[in-house]
Amino acid sequence: ITDPGSKLDALAKALDFRAKFLSDPNIGGRYSALSYFGLVPAGLIGVDLNTLLDRAMAMAETCSADHPTAQNPGAILGAVMGELAQQGRDKITLITSPTLTSFGDWVEQLIAESTGKEGKGILPVVGEPVGSPGDYGPDRLFAYLQLAGDITHDAAVAALEAAGYPVVRVPLADRYDLGAQYFLWELATAVASVHLEINPFDQPNVESAKVQARKMVTEYHEKGKLPTLTPALESDGIAVYGDVEADSVGAALRAFIDQGESRAYIAVMAYIQPTTETDAALLELCTHLRAATHFAVTTGYGPRFLHSTGQLHKGDGGNGLFIQITADAPQDVAIPDKPGESASAMSFDVLKLAQALGDRQALIEANRRVIRFHLGSDTVGGLKTLIQA
Repeated sequence: ITDPGSKLDALAKALDFRAKFLSDPNIGGRYSALSYFGLVPAGLIGVDLNTLLDRAMAMAETCSADHPTAQNPGAILGAVMGELAQQGRDKITLITSPTLTSFGDWVEQLIAESTGKEGKGILPVVGEPVGSPGDYGPDRLFAYLQLAGDITHDAAVAALEAAGYPVVRVPLADRYDLGAQYFLWELATAVASVHLEINPFDQPNVESAKVQARKMVTEYHEKGKLPTLTPALESDGIAVYGDVEADSVGAALRAFIDQGESRAYIAVMAYIQPTTETDAALLELCTHLRAATHFAVTTGYGPRFLHSTGQLHKGDGGNGLFIQITADAPQDVAIPDKPGESASAMSFDVLKLAQALGDRQALIEANRRVIRFHLGSDTVGGLKTLIQA
């Protein structure tokens, strides 16, 4: 599934792939859920595409210019997002019925990459445990996507509303209503961007991390190793990199997050192997950070976010505190120079670290605050050390 004339298109021809689906190149990646990029995988796992698209078309009709703006759900949601962001509520937090949780990963990229630029932005917070009103700062807007019959978060959402937090309720009759949600959130994000006076369809800062990563790769090819950084601190098997003075890992972490001011957020950027254990440890770390600071805390595995929230990280107003987490790979795999051949100039672990170092440099050049914890060979143990801190 690719655009016409791409490298993948050429590779498919060269290797005689079974099927090619060439999408409309005018559709940006984050707006492509209802194109081949979303529909082909959906069909392969058994989704009834006609029903999904019928729901999307119904929402598109409801959001068309034929209806008054006051009855246009996309315009209303976008206006709420954009206007509240201008008033300081620039952290939109998704609360979803359990079976809709992964929908947030798509919304995260859509909102962050579309709105995070020119010193402005709306931070999407997804996958965060639902807390009590006292866990949150005054910069939050909540969106509650509720599947019919599910009451998992009703009490928590009612408590947030009672405490004065703005909550947008989005009911879904069943999971096929996700077809409608794709269109709704795409339009709402574009409308919110108009309110913020930015272009929702470009991503000027995504390339900066790519440029820096390519520099790292070039140096590896020329010198046989990546650039060597000197840690500010080494303790408990963890190396700490950043502009921080401390005598322990915990003190370094606390000193770093103490830099946060009102409307700050923390981004935990994990360049480590995803496992059930690391998922749980990262979630626990983020929950502790939220409790300690009342800041919005996001997390993700690299390099995914380089092409999604990475735009917001470098293009917004600069309120982020960026915590990079790296570790030694439990196993490494060579990347073949050509399909079917064993010759390799680089391994996946080298590429992963090059991307982490490149993104770090891009953040620094954008005057962002960043600290890196290298956990060595004990990834989960290192995360637990950070949690205890």
